[in-house]
Amino acid sequence: MIAYFQQTFHIFTDMNKKNVYVIGLMSGTSLDGLDLVYVQFDIESNYQFKILYAETLSYSDYWKEKLQFAINYDDEYLKELDIEYGAFLGKKTKEFIVKNKIKNLDFIASHGHTVFHQPENGITLQIGNGQMIANETNVTVVCDFRTQDVQLGGQGAPLVPIGDQLLFSEYDACVNLGGFTNISYELNGYRIAFDICPVNIVLNHFSRKLGYEFDDKGILASKGKIDNDLLDYLNELDYYKLDSPKSLGLEWVKESMFPVLNKIESEVDILRTYTEHSAMQIASNIQNLDKVLITGGGVFNDYLLSRIKHYTETEVVVPNNQIINYKEALIFALLGLLKMQKKVNCLSSVTGAEKNHSSGVIFNPNNS
Repeated sequence: MIAYFQQTFHIFTDMNKKNVYVIGLMSGTSLDGLDLVYVQFDIESNYQFKILYAETLSYSDYWKEKLQFAINYDDEYLKELDIEYGAFLGKKTKEFIVKNKIKNLDFIASHGHTVFHQPENGITLQIGNGQMIANETNVTVVCDFRTQDVQLGGQGAPLVPIGDQLLFSEYDACVNLGGFTNISYELNGYRIAFDICPVNIVLNHFSRKLGYEFDDKGILASKGKIDNDLLDYLNELDYYKLDSPKSLGLEWVKESMFPVLNKIESEVDILRTYTEHSAMQIASNIQNLDKVLITGGGVFNDYLLSRIKHYTETEVVVPNNQIINYKEALIFALLGLLKMQKKVNCLSSVTGAEKNHSSGVIFNPNNS
C-alpha cells in the first residue's frame, strides 16, 4: 500500500485524468465527531460526485476535553496540540483507508478543528497539522483553508458555499444545521453566504448538563417552556442586524450568549427557548425562496425542523442521510480538489476578501 501511495502524489498533475479520488475530513465545533468521506469526482462532468465510503468517529473523552478547552490554552501548548491532533487525524485516516481497502487515492483534504476564529482581529486557527497527517498516511494533504482568506481581509468563513454552487445548484439556497447554522444562495449573479446563528454548539452544551450528549430529536426542548425575555434578548443581538459577509465563532457564543443563558435555572427551558430562537432566525433567512436544501446534524432534531417549518412556507428539502451527515466533509474534499487544480475555492462575495482566490496549503509526506 505504501508503495502505491508514493506513486499517486504526482498523478494528479495530469489534467486529462477523468476521475479523482479524495478523502475529506471534517471536525465540527459541536464536537459531534470526526467525519471521513471517500469520494470520487468526475472532473469532466462538472464535478459530479459519488460518496464511496463514509464514517463518523466519535471523540473519546480525552479528545472532547482537549478540543473543548483548546481556546483557553497558550500558544506553546496549542503548537503541541496541533501536532498531536494532526497525528491523531493521520492515524484515523490510515485506519479508514485500510478498513475500506482503498487503493485509489489522490490526496486528503482536511478542515481541521477550529480553535480560534476572530477574523475582525485577523485571527483564525484550525489545528490538525497537515504535515503530520501526510506523514502518518503517506499521502499528500491539503489543509488550512481559512488563513489566507483572513489575510486577504475576509471572514475566512463560510467556505462551503463554493461547493453549494458547484454541487447543489438546483436549490435556491443551502442551509447547514451544524454547530453554527450557515446559508448560501445566489444573488444578482454572486454567491452570498454567512453564518445565521449558533445551533448545536448551544443545544449540545445544555443537553450535556442534563446528562445527554445531544437533544435526541429535540424531545427535551419540546418539554420546556419559552422564556420570552430570553427569546427577545437573543433575537435582538447585534450580530443579526449586520449585513453579510459575517461569521461566528465559539468566542462570540461565550461572550454574547452563555452569560445570559446561564442565568436561566431550567436547562429544559433554555433548550426550548433556544430552539425557538434558532428556528426564527433560520426561517427569516429563507423566506421568499421556493426550495431550500437543509443538511447537517441538526436535521435529526425533529422538533427544531418542525419549528423552522412553522415559521416559513418555503419548501424545506432534507436529502438522504449520506448527504446530511457528510456534506461538509464532501465539500472540503472539493475545496482540496480546486486547490490542487489551482482554481478558485474561496469567493470574495461570500467572505468579503479583497479577491477570489485558491486557498489551502499542500503538504507532501516527509518520512525521511
